[in-house]
Amino acid sequence: MPPTERRGPTPPAGILEYELPDGWQAFAGKTDAANDYVSIKLAKPRDRWFHVRGMPGGHVVLRVPAEREPDRATIERAAALAAWHSKARTGGVVPVSMTEGRHVSKPRGAKPGTVEIRKESVLKVRPPSDDEVAAMRRGGA
Repeated sequence: MPPTERRGPTPPAGILEYELPDGWQAFAGKTDAANDYVSIKLAKPRDRWFHVRGMPGGHVVLRVPAEREPDRATIERAAALAAWHSKARTGGVVPVSMTEGRHVSKPRGAKPGTVEIRKESVLKVRPPSDDEVAAMRRGGA
């Protein structure tokens, strides 16, 4: 959305946008503030939220429009992006938590980048290569 149409506060720096096959869109946070924004402000109830389990990493949100449901390949691709945006980037197969946006919340007084999730599923995925990530990337750094 053009800057003149934005509602609310300006998004923080460090939010990356990705175009997945079949027109799916994903967002990833590179900083704690960007992770908060992606997880709490940008994620809609039906969107899927991803984060590598047990270590620091970016929060990834797969945009899920009302008329569509992501297939397994799309979900795994978004989970792999979350693995790539983590300290486990070079770790082989990585466990990634997934839930719907409606099940992500920020605990009162929690530090930036900290969220609570409910109704979690865990996927085991391999992070994509740097070239694969670059090919999905939209816009600037």
